[in-house]
Amino acid sequence: MPHGDRIAEFLLSIGAVRLSPNEPFTWTSGIKSPIYCDNRMIYSHPEARTFVVQALASRVKALHVPPDVVAGTATAAIGWAALVADRLNLPFVYVRAKAKEHGAKKRIEGDLRKAGQHVVVVEDLISTGGSSLSTVEALRDEGKAIVTDIVSIFTYEFESATDSAQENSIQLHPLTSITSLVKIALGQGRITEQDAKMIAAFAKEPQEWGKR
Repeated sequence: MPHGDRIAEFLLSIGAVRLSPNEPFTWTSGIKSPIYCDNRMIYSHPEARTFVVQALASRVKALHVPPDVVAGTATAAIGWAALVADRLNLPFVYVRAKAKEHGAKKRIEGDLRKAGQHVVVVEDLISTGGSSLSTVEALRDEGKAIVTDIVSIFTYEFESATDSAQENSIQLHPLTSITSLVKIALGQGRITEQDAKMIAAFAKEPQEWGKR
């Protein structure tokens, strides 16, 4: 079974994915969503956690440029990036959503003082891509790093995220996707064909779905 399908199975079996079309979830971005994926649930399940860390590490090792440093986006991806860095014996840093208001007032936590290092960003999931690209911007500007790749556990496959990544010379490498999740959920009888169509409509036009 492909990694993407196996991870989708894990997400469903541990209850990391919730479906609520009648009372949609509201994301930080304001988007109304019929589906919510909480990858932090994986931390509590050793079998799933080990599988995901191995898959993330393998994807990082297969990148066209071997990274010098692994970076995680605060807060959800800090654990994943740290586990991957440990697995690959690489330095680890994480990037705050915004700079601290005290102390050094920096966004990057950890040792990234050497300019020109290749840094791979590890994310738990990609929706609009805003937080991921903000992390890339901080690494490039504050850290003087070279960043070309984001490896994530899950993607909602929003066209806007793909477009933004391309505009910023970033390649996205998700392990699994909303397409795989829907396929597995349908096969297991967890959702109906109507649910699947609704989720597909949301993924195609996330900004408009909640207005209907």
